[in-house]
Amino acid sequence: MTYCEFVNNLSKEDNNPNKDYHDNHYGFPIIDDNELFERLVLEINQAGLSWLTILKKQNNFREAYSYFDIKTVANYSDKDIERLLNDTGIIRNKLKINAAIHNAKVIVELQNEFGSFKNWIDAYHPKTKEEWVKIFKKTFKFTGGEIVNEFLMSTGYLAGAHDLNCPIHSKVLALKPAWNVKV
Repeated sequence: MTYCEFVNNLSKEDNNPNKDYHDNHYGFPIIDDNELFERLVLEINQAGLSWLTILKKQNNFREAYSYFDIKTVANYSDKDIERLLNDTGIIRNKLKINAAIHNAKVIVELQNEFGSFKNWIDAYHPKTKEEWVKIFKKTFKFTGGEIVNEFLMSTGYLAGAHDLNCPIHSKVLALKPAWNVKV
């Protein structure tokens, strides 16, 4: 069985969370708005770091950010920002923390207008990476090209998450709505 080159290069002895992420999360469609928000926040926090670092801290992020409950994060106060800046279990970057809170507020507005964050994304789909980057930069904070690309690829909106001969690729395709199937 041939997996994506990245997974094939992982050490077999390692308990590397990248394998589980690849096999069970990467490229799979996400329906729940809080999960979409979590992925966006994690992708933002990955900027400048390895994805392995983020995966190892994922549970800490969940606890620190109220399990990514969008409405709760949107209402974070200065006290919450201070708490996050002092939390050694997460990435303590003020720009990234402020972006998460700002983006939660934006998502609440999108939910009010479109019914859900997912509906907002679906309303624009399909787009090219370049078109998505423009939309995200206009709408959110801390969403450059690589962050937008990885967010949309990791949630099934952009192709390329898996090599075509990777067995996970066919699993992902089977779960995608017909309008989202791209090879």
